[in-house]
Amino acid sequence: MKKTLYLMRHGQTLFNVRRKIQGACDSPLTELGIHQAEIASAYFTDIELDHAYSSTSERSCDTLEIVTSELMPYQRLKGLKEMHFGTFEGESEDLNPKDKSTFFVQYGGESREDVRNRMVQTCTEIMEQDDHQTVLAVSHGGACFHFLSAWQDPHEVVKEGITNCCVFKYEYDSEEKTFALLEVERHGF
Repeated sequence: MKKTLYLMRHGQTLFNVRRKIQGACDSPLTELGIHQAEIASAYFTDIELDHAYSSTSERSCDTLEIVTSELMPYQRLKGLKEMHFGTFEGESEDLNPKDKSTFFVQYGGESREDVRNRMVQTCTEIMEQDDHQTVLAVSHGGACFHFLSAWQDPHEVVKEGITNCCVFKYEYDSEEKTFALLEVERHGF
């Protein structure tokens, strides 16, 4: 059976503007981030979602609430959270190393593989539920990237970046327990 998962990044935050590393730590949506979520809500106007999920981060919950006009109940899941950057949380993006595969583990954070595995497990568990045909899950840029990397080389897809309120539309094959990217819709600017 084929199902649809819309995996979305949150709107712009204060830390995005200030170029701060934000993973497990949180910062609020900016006015632009709120506007981006309002624009993204139009994308879902003709899509009948049966369930919605969000990372436990405020920025993701607020984005989901705007996108669904607070008309849909949702569940918060820790498995959808952004990569944990350990002691680098809240620091300048200038300190963010290019090779991040396992760098943050020594500082109390996660590896890329940890994030990928966590996201795959969480999204698979969501989609394996019987009444989950068309689902929205609001997460984070890094988490979305690492999830995509489990199914294909993400670099070609993200050449244009993973903008705020970017939506990845996946088809879930419940027999194979695999996800296939169908399209990417960018709402950030």
